[in-house]
Amino acid sequence: MAGLRAAWAWFFRRPYLVLATTATMWAGNAVAGRLAVGEVSPMALTCLRWLIALAALAALAGPQIRAEAPTLLPHWRYVVLMGAFGYTAFNALFYVSAHHTTAVNMAIIQGGMPALVLLGGLAVYGTRIRAVQIVGMVVTLVGVALVATKGDLTTILAVAFNIGDVWMIGACVLYAGYTVFLRDRPSVSGLTLFAVFAAVAFVTSLPLVAYEIAAGTVQWPTPRGWLIMLFIGLFPSFLAQLFFMRGVELIGPGRAGLFVNLVPVFGAFLAVLILGEPFHLHHAAALVFVLGGIFIAERIGAR
Repeated sequence: MAGLRAAWAWFFRRPYLVLATTATMWAGNAVAGRLAVGEVSPMALTCLRWLIALAALAALAGPQIRAEAPTLLPHWRYVVLMGAFGYTAFNALFYVSAHHTTAVNMAIIQGGMPALVLLGGLAVYGTRIRAVQIVGMVVTLVGVALVATKGDLTTILAVAFNIGDVWMIGACVLYAGYTVFLRDRPSVSGLTLFAVFAAVAFVTSLPLVAYEIAAGTVQWPTPRGWLIMLFIGLFPSFLAQLFFMRGVELIGPGRAGLFVNLVPVFGAFLAVLILGEPFHLHHAAALVFVLGGIFIAERIGAR
């Protein structure tokens, strides 16, 4: 047990490893979302994922959360806004967008999220944007575009935008804002803060489920759907959010946001491994560009 705690402490002191693991779990969420089609409806999935995350939090650190949660009462507006917009609204817009636009458009738009984080940091806190950060961001965006266009960047010229893209842009703006304002997090443990955010996300997602029920479109999880839900609730919804908070705490929102561009690249690799999709040269090239962009922004920028 002592060895396990030491390994966990070692892991949590390494921001790049923490954020790369976060991106891997979020990439798994994209694959799981595709597997969930026909197994559970989108808003039911949005709601139940947070219920599963809350159950995991209660089992892991229930007494600690109950002891620390009251200290967040003076910050209730911050907690409600972060949970409602950063979790519930982001996921709802993301899933709605997927019904109206293509994966190409979603990946390209998501690739702009690090830029939104940098601009948000500049607007809210006056955080300086270095030229090398811009270069690194552009290089990672090329990697995202390679995945989205299957290696043919000229297809970007033929991309047509629709209402689904508007929803996706809104989702990215919301999560970029969440990332920026994590800098103002109250002085409580990450477990407690996330537990309260997740509780807000669960409560604010109930009206979305009620809408699905009223519209007659709700689908509760099938047996296979529950397995998918458990994965989404425990990894992308639970561990990944804790890891992302830790990454922002260690290196700041602007630098941590750059790792989001690993999500579509890792998602492509997981689709190859899990869904049996073919592996192409552009997958490898995309990974090189994204990791190269992060290297430029982090290592060269630091020097």
